[in-house]
Amino acid sequence: MGNKIKTVSFLLVAVLMASCNMKSNSEKEHKDVKDVKEAKSAIALLSSASGSSVNGEAKFTKVENGVKMQVSVEEISPGPHAIHLHEKGDCSAPDATSAGGHWNPTSEMHGKPGEGEHHAGDIDNIIAKKDSTAQFEIVMKNWTIGDGSKSDILGKSVIIHAGPDDFESQPSGAAGARIACGVIEEM
Repeated sequence: MGNKIKTVSFLLVAVLMASCNMKSNSEKEHKDVKDVKEAKSAIALLSSASGSSVNGEAKFTKVENGVKMQVSVEEISPGPHAIHLHEKGDCSAPDATSAGGHWNPTSEMHGKPGEGEHHAGDIDNIIAKKDSTAQFEIVMKNWTIGDGSKSDILGKSVIIHAGPDDFESQPSGAAGARIACGVIEEM
């Protein structure tokens, strides 16, 4: 009888250990799925607004320290142009005003990232070359992609303005007309 109890006890311990191991593997698999889910990318296809011919794209990639934004545009007048994220994913108005104001979930004053208070959607100025093209890249630490939090950029719009952002004028930097708009969507 004693050997049967030892055998049953041994089998019970083995089953419990296997169960714990399965739970651990399940938790690991869940963590791996979560990691993949957070490593998202997104894109905004930029179309002209306000009578301009500007077109291009903005790609967004989750990186270790935030979200990397890479912008490439054509048919843009040489010189500096403001670029921002706006609160609504709607580019239907001819002047892109349907995109609403700057994305500002924390109710900050307008400004330049890295230099004090600023909207979540405040970025920087892009510089268009004489050949009417511009490329721009930046990593934004306060953005996420697809997590549903207030820092999530999905469903916002990328707006390029006719002029540069002065990073002082409230509420939007006196950047002029909206000359390109694109809705940020998951890739």
